[in-house]
Formats: sequence, C-alpha cells, structure tokens
Amino acid sequence: MDASQEVELQSRGNNNDNSTNQVEIWRSKNYTWWFRISLYIVFTVAGQSAATMLGRLYYDKGGNSKWMATLVQSAGFPVLIPLLFRRRYTDSSSPPPKHPRTSSTMLSLYVFFGLLLAGDNMMYSYGLLYIPVSTYSLLCASQLAFNAVFSFLINAQKFTALILNSLVLLTVSAALLAVHADGGGDTAGVSRKYYAIGFLCTVGASAAYSLYLSLMELSFKRVIGRETFGAVVDMQVFPSCVASCCCVVGLFASGEWRGMAAEMGGFEKGKVAYVMTLVWTAVSWQICSVGLLGLIFEVSSLFSNVISTLGLPSVPVLAVIFFGDKMDGVKVIALLLAIWGFLSYIYQHYLDDSKAKSTLSSANQV
Repeated sequence: MDASQEVELQSRGNNNDNSTNQVEIWRSKNYTWWFRISLYIVFTVAGQSAATMLGRLYYDKGGNSKWMATLVQSAGFPVLIPLLFRRRYTDSSSPPPKHPRTSSTMLSLYVFFGLLLAGDNMMYSYGLLYIPVSTYSLLCASQLAFNAVFSFLINAQKFTALILNSLVLLTVSAALLAVHADGGGDTAGVSRKYYAIGFLCTVGASAAYSLYLSLMELSFKRVIGRETFGAVVDMQVFPSCVASCCCVVGLFASGEWRGMAAEMGGFEKGKVAYVMTLVWTAVSWQICSVGLLGLIFEVSSLFSNVISTLGLPSVPVLAVIFFGDKMDGVKVIALLLAIWGFLSYIYQHYLDDSKAKSTLSSANQV
C-alpha cells in the first residue's frame, strides 16, 4: 500500500469518526431538548390546573376582591428572583444577542407586556367569579383558535394536516363543554347578566393571552435575540412586576383594600387558609408561566398554547372531585377529543424530529 492510499484511508476513517461524533452529539442534544420540553409541559399543566382550582376556592369560600384575585396571578414573581442571579453563569457562555438591545427598548417591552398581562388577568378574574369552573376552564381553550390566527399573521406559523387536525379537535372539545356547561347561567347567586359578562370576559381574556404569546415569541426572535435561560426568566419576572404594580394601584384606587381584613376574617377555612390560598395561587401561576415561556422559547407560541389547552380538560375532572361539579358523557368525550388533539400535535413534532435526523445523517454521509 503506497503513501497516497494510506492518507486516503486515514481521511475516510477521520470522516467516519466525525460523522459518528456529530450524530452522537445530535442525539445527546435531542434527548436533552425533549427532557426540557417534558419539564416545561409538567410545569404548564400542573401549574395551570392548581392555580385555576385555588382561584375558584378563593371565591367559593368567601373571597370577593377581583383586584386581589388579579394580583395573585402575577405577584408570585419574587420566587423567581434567585434565578436572575443564576443567569450570570448560564448566559456567560452564550453567544451575543442577534440584535443590539438598549435599556429603554427592554424597559418599554417589560412595561408593554406587564400592562397587557394585567388587563388579561383582570378579565380572567371576572370570568372565574361569574361562571362555573368547568365552563371557565374549557372556554379558555378558545385561546387556541385565536393563537392559530395570531401565529399565522405574526409568527408565520406553517400549518400541516396534523396541526390543523389538532386545532380542530381541541376547539371542538372546548366548544362542547362551553355549550353544554351547566345550562348557561345557573351558578349560585349569579344572574344571566353577570354570567354573560363572565363568559365574554373569559373569551376576551383568551384572545388577549393568545396575542400575548404570539408577541412574546416575536420579541424573542426580533427584539431580544438572545435565546437563553436568562431571557426567559427576564420576560417572566419584569412584566409580572409591572402587572403586580398595576394591580396594587387598582386595589387601592378601587377601595377594595378596606375590606381585606373583613374578607380574611370571614373566610370559611380560616385566616391561615386564606393566606395560603393566595400564596399558592400566586406560586402556581408562576410555575405555569415559566412552563409556557419555556415552550415558546424552545418551540413556538402555538405549541405552548396547545399544551395549555391540554391541561384545561383536567380541571373539570378536578372540579368534580373538589367542588361537586357534574361529570357526564359530554365532558368525557371532550376530554378524549382534547387528548387526541394533543397527541396529533405531538406526532407532528415527532415527524419533524425524524426528518431532521434523517437530513443530518444524509449530510454526514455526503
């Protein structure tokens, strides 16, 4: 064997080794990515379900302050402050931002999202006050349809047959329960007028939150540019701080703060239970929000909304257990449709993942 043949064989061996290493690296990153996605899904579903049930418990056991119910949806952000210090280490090895960012730009972004979040949370509070929790939770699934529109217009989301199938199934699941839920207005002590207000506020909040998610995804790509752990934490902590300040102003401006002591004293489960209900509601919403932002950061706003919608049918089941809501065949069918729609969407991502793997292998062979 001459020298040129030895060099050629060594070159081929090195290329094969490089290809193998690239595939192994890709697989390692892929498994890590799926682990993060799974963790964010657990955060989203568990946080949303717990927060919704605790919010309903607050109203059922004697709570009546709409500003307080709105405040706790964003006031849990201090539990994430330690993560702001961690970002120094996680972001130090990351590439620089794709686009230059100024302090005034980021401040404007935090204020805008904070105000949007405060208004959205207020509408959700009205909805949870005036309509049954089972109706409320599944009306929230209408945000998926809104998000599909906003994702198409703002984020250039592409729709495949499986994604469209998922959207249709999840929307039908919500529509079934929204139409069927409890006869439309028989919530104890709530007139049809206030039931209608709660219904419209919940749908309006779903549309506003869908816009929030799509704009958040756009901000990550066009304004923030830096796709890091720290960016996710920043976009949760600072807008939540702005939203909480708005709610505190509203609490004092409306005069509801004067009745807080009496509300605490009249809470059926006692003062300690009153405080713990508010605290854990706030913590649960922050866990849910971190999960949603993580899914936006890793995948898209539409995917995060699909996961959020998946968690909604679990709330009526919990409502049956804890609040005595009725569970009938329609709710069971709606739950099955929601799970089917979720699996359809996940399968599309599995196909995309397999296609990416196949493309990488072909490129390595070439």
